[in-house]
Formats: sequence, C-alpha cells, structure tokens
Amino acid sequence: MNLLLKRFAKRGLQSAAQNPKKFFAWAMVLLSVSLIATLVQGIFFPSETVFKIRPPIVFSKSRKSDNIPARDDTEMQKIVSELKALKTKRDESNLDKKDSLRIDYLFDHYQKIKNGH
Repeated sequence: MNLLLKRFAKRGLQSAAQNPKKFFAWAMVLLSVSLIATLVQGIFFPSETVFKIRPPIVFSKSRKSDNIPARDDTEMQKIVSELKALKTKRDESNLDKKDSLRIDYLFDHYQKIKNGH
C-alpha cells in the first residue's frame, strides 16, 4: 500500500512538472467543484452549530455588572442624604471650611456616578 502510494505521488509530480497548464487546470476544476459542493451543503443542509459560538467569559455579562446600577443608586441616595444634612447645617449658618470642601467632593462624586464614570 505504501509503495503504491509513493509510485502514484511520484507519477503525479512528474506529470505536473511536464504539463503545468493541465495540472493547474485540473487543480482549478477541483477547487471549483469543492467550492460549489460547500455552498450547496451550506445552503441546503445548514449546520446547527454554526451560530452557537459563545463569547469568552471575559466579554460575557456577569452578575457583577447587573448589580452596578443598584449599588450606584444606593450610593447616590447616601450622597443626597448627606447633602441634605449639610444643607440644614448651612441654613443654620454653621458651615465650616471642611463642610464646603465636603459639599464640593460629594457633588463631584454624584455627577461622576450619574454620568456613569
């Protein structure tokens, strides 16, 4: 069997070297028939597993990403409550420099959370 395969390969290579036009013509016919057969198989007998490719775990949605809006809402509520407490302190005219810095920080933090950063 092995000897027969070697002879066939040797004869095929010799004929390809002697008649390159004929070899390339048969190669193109083989490629064309293969392409047509693949197209027919894909159109009339589609595979079920073609569209079942799953993305890597890194890019798939996780439970952590679903929890982010709820966490942001609670954090925003905490900021709002603290700002309300500082507003009452301002109405009583008891604000310090630390309080005004805290208000600036809380407002910036609220804006970042609201904009999704």
